Amino acid sequence: MLMELPDDIEQDDSGMESLTASKDDTPERRPEDMFITPVVGSSPSSGTPPILALKEFDDEPDETLSERLWGLTEMFPECVRSGTYTVTTKTWGGVKGLYQLSRTVVWIIASSSVILFAPVIFEVERAQVEEMQKSQQKQVLLGTNTAMSGPTPGLPPMPR
Repeated sequence: MLMELPDDIEQDDSGMESLTASKDDTPERRPEDMFITPVVGSSPSSGTPPILALKEFDDEPDETLSERLWGLTEMFPECVRSGTYTVTTKTWGGVKGLYQLSRTVVWIIASSSVILFAPVIFEVERAQVEEMQKSQQKQVLLGTNTAMSGPTPGLPPMPR
């Protein structure tokens, strides 16, 4: 923000000066935080007075959202703040409790299903392996066609 000295320079204010103000120019600023420094290119020996600039505060970090919200809590009465705190903490505790309960339930269901259904799966697999072994044994004893197809349908039954 540029500022001219009022001594010998005519003041032309178009009303637009307030639009160029920095967001950091707030009443909370201490006067010693702002000082006037000469602009580069002006010399004290020249006949015109130097144009002076205010120090910018761009190196300071902006407020975070949480800091702004915390600052807004002062405008609410104590009962509203304590009620909001209670609701927030109870909700967070409930969500955590529900998450732990769901983890426990899933663990119980998964481990119980493995214990209950694993023997059934193993027995079914064992029965399939035995059936396959019988089929292979029948194929070796009677030949390739008889093990797979059984009796031939086109031939009459053999007499006894």
